Amino acid sequence: MTGEQTGCAAGGPGAPVVRLGGVGVRRCTTGQLILDGIDWTVGPGQHWALLGANGAGKTTLLRLLGALMHPTTGSVEVLGDRLGKVDVRELRARIGHVTAAQRVPEDLTAHAVVLTGHTGTVQPLWRMYGDEVRERAQTLLTELGVKELADRPYGVCSGGQRARVLIARALMADPGLLLLDEPFNALDLPSREDLIEALHQLAEDRPRLATVTVTHHLEELSPAVGHALLLREGRVLARGPVAEVLTDARLTACFGRDITVTRRDGRWAAYSGVRAVRRTG
Repeated sequence: MTGEQTGCAAGGPGAPVVRLGGVGVRRCTTGQLILDGIDWTVGPGQHWALLGANGAGKTTLLRLLGALMHPTTGSVEVLGDRLGKVDVRELRARIGHVTAAQRVPEDLTAHAVVLTGHTGTVQPLWRMYGDEVRERAQTLLTELGVKELADRPYGVCSGGQRARVLIARALMADPGLLLLDEPFNALDLPSREDLIEALHQLAEDRPRLATVTVTHHLEELSPAVGHALLLREGRVLARGPVAEVLTDARLTACFGRDITVTRRDGRWAAYSGVRAVRRTG
C-alpha cells in the first residue's frame, strides 16, 4: 500500500479535511461487511479520485465523507468534526455534494437551482435570497462557464450543463470539501471535456478546496487530480499520489483483469487488451 500525505494538527490551517481511522461499515440487516479497516487522510487543496469495481464500497465511503451515515467501527473526521460528536446537519451544510441522482425541479431556472444551495433545500426559499446571495449565484454560474443558462429551465439543459449547474449549487455554501459522485455519468465527449476543464479551473481558482471524485474511467480525471484511492471488496488496495497508484499492476489487481494505463499531458487513459480470435474455415 502506498503512503499518503498527512495534515497538521486538527484545527490549524493545515489540518486534514478528512481523516478516517480504522473505519468499518457492516450492513445491519445482513451483517455483511461493506468497508473494512479504512485509513485515509485528505489534506486541504488535495484532489482525489476514488476508484473501484461495482460493489467495492465507493458509495458507502462517499456517504461517510458527506456525513450521511456513521461508521460501525473506527472514526471519521470531516472538516475538523468527528461523526458522532457533531450536529450532522450543520456539518453537511459545509460539504458540497454533487450526484446525478439529486432531486431538482426541472421547471426551475438554472439560477434558481443554484440559489437553493444557499438554503440546502430542493425548492427555493425566495425570502432567504437577498441581492448578495443572488449575485453570488450568478458569479458561480459564470465561474463554471454556464452564465448564459441563468434563465433557462434546468429541465432543458444538457447533461453537461446540468452537472456544472449542480456544482455551482454545491459551491454556494463555500464548502471546504466537494464530493463528486460520478459527475460524468452519461455525458458525451464534448460535455465531458467541458466539465473536466471547468473542474481544472475550479481547482486553480480555489487552492484550499479539497475534492473527491468517484469515477469508473481514468479519462474523466482532470489534470488537477493528484491523488487516488483504490478500493477492492471494501478494503484499501492502494492510496497516494496518482503516479504511484494508477499503474498497470495496481489497476489490474483492483479490477481483476489485465489493464494498461497511459498518461499524456496530465490526462489518463486505461484499456484492457482484447485477445484476437482465430477463425477456422
